[in-house]
Amino acid sequence: MTPQLGIIADDFTGALLVAGVLEGAGITAPVFFDAASVKGEGAVLVLATRSRLVPVEEARDLIREGAEALDRAGARRLAYKACASFDSTEEGNIGLAAELLSDRAGGRPVLMSAGFPRFNATVHQGYLFYRGRLVSESVKRFDPLTPMSDPDVVRFLSRQTRSPVSLLSHLKLLGGLAAARAEWDRLTAGGARHVLADASDDGDVALSVELALAVEPVVVASDPLIIGYATALARNAAQPGPTRAPRRINGPGAVLVGSVGPTAEAQIAGFAAEGHEILTLDLLEGAPEPAAVARALAWAAPRIGARPFAIATTAAPDAVERVQAALGQTGAARKAERLLSGIGAGLRERGIRRLVVSGGETSGAVVAALGAQKVRALPETPHGSGFCVTEGETPMALFLKSGKLGADDVFARALELMGDP
Repeated sequence: MTPQLGIIADDFTGALLVAGVLEGAGITAPVFFDAASVKGEGAVLVLATRSRLVPVEEARDLIREGAEALDRAGARRLAYKACASFDSTEEGNIGLAAELLSDRAGGRPVLMSAGFPRFNATVHQGYLFYRGRLVSESVKRFDPLTPMSDPDVVRFLSRQTRSPVSLLSHLKLLGGLAAARAEWDRLTAGGARHVLADASDDGDVALSVELALAVEPVVVASDPLIIGYATALARNAAQPGPTRAPRRINGPGAVLVGSVGPTAEAQIAGFAAEGHEILTLDLLEGAPEPAAVARALAWAAPRIGARPFAIATTAAPDAVERVQAALGQTGAARKAERLLSGIGAGLRERGIRRLVVSGGETSGAVVAALGAQKVRALPETPHGSGFCVTEGETPMALFLKSGKLGADDVFARALELMGDP
């Protein structure tokens, strides 16, 4: 089959969310973790990258390699999937992706869309709201890696692009496709290369999907527009029914937590309240990282096969501040990823077959350490998307989740869903 769309996702959890929704709709959407492994074997191809938070030059290489791989695999169109709140810094990397993909398409204009109304992340008149408040007045104002102090998405993204970003407002989208297309034509005829569409509600997103199908722009967007666009493109593509990956994998389970913040703290507390043991790693410990990994695995070894346990780098807010003051925000995050990825690989070698990983960047690091190149996402569950099964003679069930999403009991419920009834 000819892939109708190739999606470059900026992190692993977002890639699985999109693929899980598509698979649930009967659309084959394999997820690849390595550009070299991409093959044209689905209606939609999803390449999971770690381009969200890496330095600009590294992100440029990842996105370019991804675009080239998806082109080679025969994808008819390309899109870049960013997280719902368009988490980034003033240096990038969302604007970078828009510029690069537009250049590859001969300067074709870019349709951008942030937000995820279903999860109370919306964009109205160009301003981003998170849980009903301007993002600059929400908990994301103090995000340790991408603090969001400017709610004006148009202004913020314009700092990442060579030319300013224009706005296709909710008021124009209310007028229907003809009005939206007329405004698009006016803006692009006037030289606009990047146009951000409001996402005040699901109606705005649905209209933006119609517009994307009509004008065939480069698409750089968050989950709902990417999902709607991919679904529409694949709907009429002839394809055999997907072969479902097994939903349940037998074997011991564990949880790795690299995310920080109140959601992660509540989920760890909820897991502990059900009687599960937690090992918290001290990122300021002076021991060499291989020794810290070895100690964690020694702690885990006698517990494998008994009750699932968790290993976390999450700490109380004051401890997080101390770690970041000593190591820097990026340095602290990277150290946590190195430790947990090493532990993840060691747990697999010791028999773990069901693994929950909390944190988008942590998920990327752990998957790389596991050597997984391709997975099939499982359809969305009441506990969210992010469930997948690796390929190979000894498959693993994984649940890769955003650190900011999920109920307090998500770790235990996810492990139950992955294993035997």
